[in-house]
Amino acid sequence: MKKYYIILLIISFACSDNDKIIELKNGIEKDFLLAALERTKHNIIYNGDYFNIEYPNGDIPEGYGVCTDVIIRSYRAINIDLQQLIHEDIIEKFNDYPLQNIWNQNSADSNIDHRRVPNLEIFFSKYGVSIPVSNNPSDYKPGDIVTWDLRGSSPWHIGIVTNKLSSVTNNPLIVHNIGRGPAIDDMIFDFPIRGHYRYFPQMNNY
Repeated sequence: MKKYYIILLIISFACSDNDKIIELKNGIEKDFLLAALERTKHNIIYNGDYFNIEYPNGDIPEGYGVCTDVIIRSYRAINIDLQQLIHEDIIEKFNDYPLQNIWNQNSADSNIDHRRVPNLEIFFSKYGVSIPVSNNPSDYKPGDIVTWDLRGSSPWHIGIVTNKLSSVTNNPLIVHNIGRGPAIDDMIFDFPIRGHYRYFPQMNNY
């Protein structure tokens, strides 16, 4: 099975004590963001191997991960199991997903499907809010999901918008794993943005 993961190190503005903080109201969005920020405290080796994992609520070995695992583990912390949700949706609506076109895959695979950025993009666009891509930093709210094209090294990357704004650029900082483990960086406009999404079980506020 083909694997489209890449280890890439970039230089970007890291979070500093001078970065601005957007205060958040209590709720699922805040809990999700706190879970994402907590991921940066884990020592994770970048590993895009295929793993056989439990289902539902399965996870790859604790010390491994790629960019998608930051998303999966952050949602799991607020009791949203993307593994099960995406697996069930693929079984029901297989042709909505690019499994055959990209991976030559003829059936759902609960071990890997939720760990692939294109599948996450499809799921978030179907069951969340797909927001127009822009170059305006204020359009990206805490808890939003952003995907990028890494221009040759990999067509896919994904991260979470935080409530911290860079003191240098005023851009929202991003929690992501681009090869050196979960980190918080000023990188939202470093690469072409593929998609911008907002996904929580209750979307009535958007």
